[in-house]
Amino acid sequence: MAGVKLENLSKAYPNGYVAVKNISLEICDKEFMVLVGPSGCGKTTTLRMVAGLEEATSGNLFIGDRFVNDVAPKDRNIAMVFQNYALYPHMSVYDNIAFGLKLRKVPKQEIKEKVAKVANILGIEELLDRKPKQLSGGQRQRVALGRAIVREPEVFLMDEPLSNLDAKLRVQMRAELIKLHQEIHSTFIYVTHDQTEAMTMGTRICVMNKGEIQQVGTPREIYQKPVNVFVASFIGAPQMNFMDSVVVERDGNLTVLFNGVEVALTPEVQQVLRNKNYLNQKVILGVRPEDTLIDDEGFPVNVDMVELLGSESYIHYLVGEKLYIAKVKGDIEVAIGDKIQISFAPGKLHLFDFETKTSIL
Repeated sequence: MAGVKLENLSKAYPNGYVAVKNISLEICDKEFMVLVGPSGCGKTTTLRMVAGLEEATSGNLFIGDRFVNDVAPKDRNIAMVFQNYALYPHMSVYDNIAFGLKLRKVPKQEIKEKVAKVANILGIEELLDRKPKQLSGGQRQRVALGRAIVREPEVFLMDEPLSNLDAKLRVQMRAELIKLHQEIHSTFIYVTHDQTEAMTMGTRICVMNKGEIQQVGTPREIYQKPVNVFVASFIGAPQMNFMDSVVVERDGNLTVLFNGVEVALTPEVQQVLRNKNYLNQKVILGVRPEDTLIDDEGFPVNVDMVELLGSESYIHYLVGEKLYIAKVKGDIEVAIGDKIQISFAPGKLHLFDFETKTSIL
């Protein structure tokens, strides 16, 4: 197995469009790295450069200790699983999985043993005689995974492999991919625009936007300590609330003021703001919906809409003319038009610089 290292990697097209801008990333051996971001952020282009399907305009690419910029895709010892499965429709499941081994002139008995082992891992032994058109979406995805696994590559590359599946099957396949990664001890690089997939599957997450890496970290790090407003807004559902605010001093304590509402800060946060000279400066206050509390001692807001999702509810509330979201337990009874009082969990607040949009804390 092997890790992957990207050094100052860029991809520019002849029309001048720069898809990937000078990114550096080190993916450890046996890691499950998820590249996540909105459409057009450069994640798939990055994956295709690792695969050799796109030529890097500049920068260096290593798989293990081997420099692979000029190595053909077939010689990189990687396997790629695509969004559309890319199975051969005229071949049986067995032949689809075995195809790459046959090209490499692997002995028939060895092919048979390898295909049987992979089919057992993926639970598709009874499907080996079928054609792809006879399979469900989830079964086809398993066959595509089997074709990749049987080659025993150093690195697995996956480009939104679950996006064509229905919601229930996506959840099931996420769990199976996590289990598969643990069983075969390979390096996985997984591309998705779905932050739920990223949070549940990745050993680490690389958040990208506009061809640049915004933040790399564990799911917990990305969620709890986003480095800027983009990461904070992209990771988390519903997304974080952002309030244009100003840091003020009241009775020797610093608070943040937005739309006439003062929000208390912990002593530690106050000290950071003092040290960085944010008194009387504009900041962006970030509050995750689940860190919003219905509190008789809080400030009043008007309920604009309520989404009941069973065990939890999303309360859309107005402060002035701006709309925000609170995520609360589903048994809390709130109706449209109600006036309620809320507060924010002081230790869970996020503060961002008003100009740079980067985290202050």
